[in-house]
Amino acid sequence: MAQIALPLDWPVADRDEDFLLSDANRLAFDHLKRWTLWPVMATLLTGPRKSGRSLLARIFVRKTGGRLFDNAERHEEEAIFHAWNHAQETRRPLLIVADAAPPGWTVALPDLRSRLAATPQIEIGAPDDCLIAGLIVKLLGDRGIAVPPDVAEYIVPRIERSYVAVQQVVDALDRALLSRGGRITVPTVKRALSEAGLIRRAKAA
Repeated sequence: MAQIALPLDWPVADRDEDFLLSDANRLAFDHLKRWTLWPVMATLLTGPRKSGRSLLARIFVRKTGGRLFDNAERHEEEAIFHAWNHAQETRRPLLIVADAAPPGWTVALPDLRSRLAATPQIEIGAPDDCLIAGLIVKLLGDRGIAVPPDVAEYIVPRIERSYVAVQQVVDALDRALLSRGGRITVPTVKRALSEAGLIRRAKAA
């Protein structure tokens, strides 16, 4: 009997090894690693959703004892303003995570706008091939699914180059294996991703 894939919430990653380093996020990683040298004891971290920005921020705060405003656009501006001032007074780092820096992030409070203008901004970029392959292997591995090297090589050039697409691919393959059983192979991946409409382009073998 085929299994039904349930919409389970997988545990939120929070370990150092859960963050995969590549050229797409190396500048952000290096900047956070040198936080004691920041001239302003705050940083604005931006990047696409599902890019690991929240994971990197949680690891940073755990290691430094700093403070985090994740999805900062949803927080009260006065709270961020006071946290920014407090970070300068105590020399404990403040990390603000948002989809985009102002003016992409509309900030109404003038005092906060001026402080954000003086705050260094770092960005996680779009995933490169190495990161896409690594994420697919890791995210499926977290669900107990081993990915042969030829499967990752097949997927990478055929899907949209985005973190959201990687998550969609992982979900689609997880559902396919739960419903059909068996192990993950290139033919099963091709079928599952074609049915899910996730294959962007073909590449000659």
